[in-house]
Amino acid sequence: MFCLRSFPFSNELFFPLVSRQPHKVLEYRTDKLGTSGKVWMGAENSHWHLELNYEQWVALSVSGSRPSARYKHAAAVVDAKLYISGGSRNGRYLSDVQVFDLETLAWSSLKLSTEPNVDKINDSLPREILPATSGHSMFKWGNKLLLVGGHSKNISANLSVWFIDLESHHCGVVETTGKVPVARGGQSLTLVGSKLIMFGGEDRHRQLMNDVHVLDMETMTWDVLAVTQTPPAPRFDHTAAVHAERYLLIFGGCSHSIFFNDLHVLDLETMEWSQPQIQGDLVTPRAGHAGITIDENWYIVGGGDNRSGAPETLLLNMSKLVMTVLTSVGGRDPLASEGVSLSSVLLDGEEILVAFGGYNGKYNNEVYVMRPKPRDSPHPKIFQSPAAAAAAASVTAAYALSKSGKLEFSEMEDLNIKLAQGNGSQRDLASDINAIREEKKMLESALAKVRAENSSFKGKIDETTGTHADLSKELHSVQGQLNAERSRCAKLEAQISELQKMLESSPSIEEEVQLLRKQKSSWEHDMELASAVQRQSSGGVWKWMSG
Repeated sequence: MFCLRSFPFSNELFFPLVSRQPHKVLEYRTDKLGTSGKVWMGAENSHWHLELNYEQWVALSVSGSRPSARYKHAAAVVDAKLYISGGSRNGRYLSDVQVFDLETLAWSSLKLSTEPNVDKINDSLPREILPATSGHSMFKWGNKLLLVGGHSKNISANLSVWFIDLESHHCGVVETTGKVPVARGGQSLTLVGSKLIMFGGEDRHRQLMNDVHVLDMETMTWDVLAVTQTPPAPRFDHTAAVHAERYLLIFGGCSHSIFFNDLHVLDLETMEWSQPQIQGDLVTPRAGHAGITIDENWYIVGGGDNRSGAPETLLLNMSKLVMTVLTSVGGRDPLASEGVSLSSVLLDGEEILVAFGGYNGKYNNEVYVMRPKPRDSPHPKIFQSPAAAAAAASVTAAYALSKSGKLEFSEMEDLNIKLAQGNGSQRDLASDINAIREEKKMLESALAKVRAENSSFKGKIDETTGTHADLSKELHSVQGQLNAERSRCAKLEAQISELQKMLESSPSIEEEVQLLRKQKSSWEHDMELASAVQRQSSGGVWKWMSG
């Protein structure tokens, strides 16, 4: 089962250096990118996002009491405020609702109460404040936040839908009818017009599902979609997105033993599943990741495979089905976490990605932001800017006037209009130039990083070359010693062979010794006999002579 993972993670990638005064500047460093920048803080400057470099994650320094660190919570952005609901921490479900103001960068807690008289509230259900829930989904509908599904301590048999009134802060249960799905968590929910599409998930008995349900938001009626072709394998903790209000995309997720990196598409008109091939960068299987769409681009962050967190921030172009790795963080970074949330906020007409929470061996409560690079054109905006075109037209007309000196009144009037348009659009042109300069800074920073890496690699190569030369000398010395030892071993083997031959001939030597001993013994015996005979013969002569 995909659950808490004990990764050897510790320090974060980003290290903010912050003054807590609301008008001060946040400076940050990043070990991976080797760049630095600043983000304006506090209510005195709500345009802090304009100081961000493109496609670089930054940990914001915030004011107010931070919420508890958590994962598998639900998140939604409404009116430049990030709402965080529930989640899990140390095996305990959470029930609080926290609010992060993305203009003032301050946290606050939302105090909820039950509402006595609300349409579509089931009187048979208990009047309770929002239950502690994990693995649920949350989205805005009208002036309410709707919370769907998830695991809780007292989960019902059927899927529950809760609401939070953003004006009165009342909450309660929304009564739904029709073919209400079984209760589950880790499902995906995607809003397509007034229809809420739900896919997959895991029920309270740990049964995995790959069914598709739809909730009509006008009538609050559930139904089951009858689909054809091969559906995705049953899974949970995947992500889903809709493209062109017609195609439902499912990416990743896991079963109890397998992690996926596949992409499945459901055509909501023909109700047919398909599994197209993803082009571009290869990505590892993952579950517990989060995704958000901006136009035709699907941004995906975090997740893991029960061994390590996924460090990449992915971008899937849903029209071309091309996957791109935008950036990567360190393996110990909070963004490489399971159960992280990803949202987007519109600030001054520009979308900013907002990530919060997650678990990577440590529960997190940091807020990270990233400024996506505009992708509406492969060329710089200044070449397509109306301001640039108007300015060019005015310059051309003025040049023609200086040459001819003969323009009719109507032509002079047109020229004045063009000049006025050019002056009026200088501000847009300056904005485009600033954007180009910002991108130039980012490219220069990336170039400096590449140069630093090349210098580092060159030093390592030189060091490796020197080490190789030393090892080669040592190898030759060892080889000479080895040859000398081999010669000595050959001599010893020859001596051993001679000794073995001598040992083998030792029995014949022993026999010769024994034979010699016998001959000696016989000779000594003969000598003794001869001596005795001699003594006897000598005694007889003397005796005869004396007689």
